Formats: sequence, C-alpha cells, structure tokens
Amino acid sequence: MAARPPLVALKDIRLQDGPRPLFEGVDMAIEPRTRAALVGRNGAGKSTLMKLVMGLIEADAGERSVQSGTRFAWVPQEPVITGETLLDYAASGEAERWTAEAWLTTFGLDPAKPAVNLSGGEIRRAALAKAFAEEPDLLLLDEPTNHLDILAIERLEEELLSARFAVLVVSHDRAFLNRVTQSVHWLEGRRVRTLNKGFAAFDEWAGKVLEEEAESLRRLSKAIERETETFYSSITARRSRNEGRAARLQAMRAERAERVRDQSRELTLAVDSGATTGKLVAELKGVSKSFGDRTVLKPFTTRVMRGDRLAIVGPNGAGKTTLVKILLGELAPDAGSVRLGANLEPVYLDQSRAGLKSDMTLWDALTPGGGDSIMVRGRSMHVAAYAKDFLFQEAQLRQPISTLSGGERNRLLLARALARPANMLVLDEPTNDLDMDTLDKLEELLEGYDGTLILVSHDRDFVDRLATSTIALNGRGDIVETPGGWTDFVGQNPGFLAPAPTAEAVQHKPKARQGAAGASPAAAPSRKPAAKLSYKDARRLEELERLLAALPEQIARHDAVLADPELYGRDPAAFDRAMKAAEKARADLAAAEEEWLELEEKKAALAG
Repeated sequence: MAARPPLVALKDIRLQDGPRPLFEGVDMAIEPRTRAALVGRNGAGKSTLMKLVMGLIEADAGERSVQSGTRFAWVPQEPVITGETLLDYAASGEAERWTAEAWLTTFGLDPAKPAVNLSGGEIRRAALAKAFAEEPDLLLLDEPTNHLDILAIERLEEELLSARFAVLVVSHDRAFLNRVTQSVHWLEGRRVRTLNKGFAAFDEWAGKVLEEEAESLRRLSKAIERETETFYSSITARRSRNEGRAARLQAMRAERAERVRDQSRELTLAVDSGATTGKLVAELKGVSKSFGDRTVLKPFTTRVMRGDRLAIVGPNGAGKTTLVKILLGELAPDAGSVRLGANLEPVYLDQSRAGLKSDMTLWDALTPGGGDSIMVRGRSMHVAAYAKDFLFQEAQLRQPISTLSGGERNRLLLARALARPANMLVLDEPTNDLDMDTLDKLEELLEGYDGTLILVSHDRDFVDRLATSTIALNGRGDIVETPGGWTDFVGQNPGFLAPAPTAEAVQHKPKARQGAAGASPAAAPSRKPAAKLSYKDARRLEELERLLAALPEQIARHDAVLADPELYGRDPAAFDRAMKAAEKARADLAAAEEEWLELEEKKAALAG
C-alpha cells in the first residue's frame, strides 16, 4: 500500500534566533489522520516549530510544502477568549454556530456563558471546542491538558482517538501522550528526530539515541587528540605548515564545540526539609464544609503523618483547594476538628502564579527585598548563580516576567519555593508547562524528600509515581481516601468521579429507549449499586446519557438549516456541510442508543 502524501512537510528548515540558529536542517512530515507528539525541553522551540508548520512564520531557509486546501486549527498554550459569549468565540473562526454549540456542550460548557471571568479550565475547554468545531485537517495543540481536570482530559482523549483529522500535540502529560499518540517528533539539538511509534516507546528509544551520540562525541574527542598530537609532533607539519591538516583539525574542534553547546543543560534542584516535625502532621476528624447551599466536603476523617506523600485529585471546583487550606489550618471547617502537628514549616506552590506580576523582572521575583543575593536553604547565594541552577541565562534576569514562557514561569516559582526550608511542601499543579526533563528532576527531588508532600494534580502519571495515598473529591461533597496513586484509586473506586446524570438526560432516557414490549430497560429493579460496572463502562454510560440528550437537538438544528429552500443555490458548500452533519448526528444517535441499551442490560445483569 502506497504511503499517504503528507499534509505538511518541512525540509532542511533553518531559523535564526539571535547569534545561533534555533533550527538547522529540520525535516518533518505530518500525514493525514495521524496523531503525533512534538517533545523537547523548554526553550527548544516547540511552539515556534508549530507556527512554522502552520505557516504563521517563515523560515530563513528550507522548504515548506502543504497539500492544497489543508485547513489548520490551533490551540495555543495561553488562549485568549474574545466575544460576548462562549458561542460567539467558538463560532468566530470557520465553524458554523450549531457545530460550535455542539462542541462547547461536548466539553461541558454552556454556550450562552459570558466570555469573561473564566477559570483556566474553562478557557482551555472553550479553545478546544472552537478548534474541534472548525473541522480542520490538522489540529495543533500546545499543552492542551494544562488546567484541565482528569475528567476533561479523558474526554479530550476520547475525542482525539475518534477524530478523523491529524493531530500534532505538545504536552508534558505522559499518560495523555501514551494513550493518544502514534508517532513522536523529538526536537533536540536544533534538529528533529522522528520515532514511528507511540510515546510509550519514546524513553527507551531516546535513551539509545543519546547513548549513541555520547559515544560519537567521545570518538570525535579521541580523534581530535590523535590529530592534535600528530600535527604538533610532526616535523613536516611544523615546517610546511600543512594547511589541509590544520583546516581539518580546526573543523573537528568546531564540530565538537557545536555539539557540546547543543547538549541540554542539567537542572539543579534541591530542597531543605527544615526542622523535623512531630510524627503527626495533621489530623481531621469529621470535618465538613459548605459554601451557601453547596456542600463541598461531607464529614471526612484522615490523618497525615510525617513523610507521607498525599495526592488530592478531582474535577475542577470539587474543593481540592478548600481541603488543602483546612489541612494547613488556613480555613476553619463548618464542623469537625482539625489538629496540626508541631514545628510545621509549609511552602505552598500556587498554580495561579499569584505571586508573579507581569511587569516584575526575574531578578525582582527572586529578590523581593532587593539586593543581589538570595538566601537559599540557609546560605547566601548570588541571584545570577541561583537562577543558573534553574536554567535561566543572566541576560534574562532583567527581562519582565511577561516575556517568559509558561515553563520558565513555573521554573521560577519552583526556584522561589525551594529556596526556603520546608518540612511540608504543598504543590498545586506543579507539572503545568514543564518539560519532561524538568519533571523527571522534580520527581527525583520529591522521591528523596524526607518532609511531608501534599500534591494537587491532574497528571495521572505524576501521581502514580509519587503518591503513597490519594484523596479524591467528586464535586458533590463525597470524598474517599485510597492507599497508593491514581491507578490504585481508580481500581478501588470505579465510577466515583463520574459526573451525576443531568436532569435532561434523565427525562430523555425513557422516551429514547422504549423496548418493543413497551418496557424500558432502565425500569428494571436494581438490587446492587451501579458501581458494579467497571470504571470505564460507568464513565461511558454517563457520556451516552449526555449524548442522547444533546444529539436530537443537534439534528433539529441541522434540519432547520436544510429547510431553507434557497440555501443550496446561495451556498452549496454550507448545504453540503449541514447535510453531512445531520447524517452524522443521526448515525451517532442510533449508535449511542444501541450502546446505551447494551450497557443498561449489563448493569441490570450485574444487579442480579
């Protein structure tokens, strides 16, 4: 079978960024309907390379070819939402309004919601809805899981797995990349290397590549040593000044210097666990909390001991920050008691980056009291030397924070937090925007940390690697604690995080699934809880409920458009899109109804 021609191909691309090239000799191709990861360290130029792929910027040299008619959609690292409502924003590009409305609903957003005062998760989901609604041939995603909760990440994964377009994604989320990708483009040393396997195979492959390059550099160094000795010890060379040999030696030295410069610098992370706390860090007994009519925490009891590594997971808005503040003694519960241990020295890394102002320089952020030094774990250190440990160049110290990338800002927060002694680290979404090398270093640091760690994260792989216990909140006040990480929690609490069925779904269910004898499968008596379904089946059942509520409305909107007798003559392309969308919605409804019946029958069988 002949290979499919690529949607976009880059050949021998070069782009200058200051005195040295950012890219040099980059070759890369993206085929139709493939899902590829683009990985590399912070600052390597991943976002810039995505802009080159889309044609938003031009290379200094090389060739970019694009299949005729290829449509692009892009979700940048920091989307900007415009318009009066989310629907206005989602339909502001090439998407039809009914398509934009359907995708906003799919990503759990109200299309009529004003496009102001949005949370980070809402901004991300709105940008994703807009991109999906534009029905591109190639979708480019820059850190799409940032600020999304675990349920939203899983929803995004499902949509990408069933998509008919190609995807190029930059992400630090290993679990996400493991699930959705089929190939990996690795931007390293100003070039791109491609692995024609999913991200699950990347670490082993990259390790072998680095070993081969280290061996190649070692052989080059040995060759330079031999050539240098021969050149300077040779009487003939000294007398005749063999220009060819001298030029070859100079070229070898230049090659080695360039390859050494291209090697990524190592991040230096350390933490001082400070004074030893008592064995007990915090004890909650029967703690509950409500805000108005909304119950955030139903009565909950737990005990945190010195050295515990506790993960807190759940949907956005479920109450994770509320629980952290109660654990730290910063917020009083409505009922129950809180007992804190002695000598606690907590450091809190806030995902909102509230301590960083855009007009503040990196120097100002590291030395809030002024001067040119900073106290680092009890000793004075020059600010430039400390910044270098976190991979900042001296030239960046006087630049405003607004010029830093998301990963650089997160590294800056880590630098500020880790400078102080802390026997309790509270990290709220610490993995956002960080590259995988930095994440690996942070993970190594936290594994060896002998203080107490409280980790609020949606990064399932990170939680699995670090947590000794996991507390989950589902947004309805329910809360459970499970030994181990994310995988242990899911295995022991299937369906716990699944959203509650909407009123619309409950109303629609009997009408849409009436059996031949007039009896609905949902009416069968249930003697066992629905949690007996597997976690995956329970999640899928909830998704089907939402689909079966939304699809008839989509079909009605498409039919209303097609009812316009002048549409075909006025805009044949719009008529064709509406016709195809209506057909797809009907097919989706039929498939969803059939799958719903199967799961309901399975649920009834499990109930006995």
